Amino acid sequence: KTAGAVNLDRAFADVDLDAFVVFSSNAGTWGSGGQAAYAAANAYLDGLAQTRRARGLRATSIAWGAWGGGGLATGAAEEHLRRRGVAPMPVDRAIAALRQAVEQDDTVVAVTDVDWDRFVPAFTSARRRPLIEDIPEVRKALAEMDRARAEAE
Repeated sequence: KTAGAVNLDRAFADVDLDAFVVFSSNAGTWGSGGQAAYAAANAYLDGLAQTRRARGLRATSIAWGAWGGGGLATGAAEEHLRRRGVAPMPVDRAIAALRQAVEQDDTVVAVTDVDWDRFVPAFTSARRRPLIEDIPEVRKALAEMDRARAEAE
């Protein structure tokens, strides 16, 4: 994955492209238990997009969540993600997000279908997570968690 992206970057370094898009994963954005090498490779793709931008070249890295319609997140893997608040995205919504990211010329964007009420408690249990704290649904979930803690005391 990373070697292919590096080779494409080198091959098109002097070409004025309309777009240079790599598919990353949310594993590189917020981690993925038991998949450190996979997470690192995907974080590398996000960094490659930022490096291309710093060189004045086009680049978009999309850190995908699970897609619906088959693929890697089916069966037990899908259930595992759903329990953690990540649902497979309908294919048409994922394609629309891809189109939007490229049209808006984003450098790095994370695209996933998150149930914040499920995701936030586990993701923030050990420490603050500035990555997601500005998302309105996350602020709401954190406030509800704070209220529940206060009531329990």
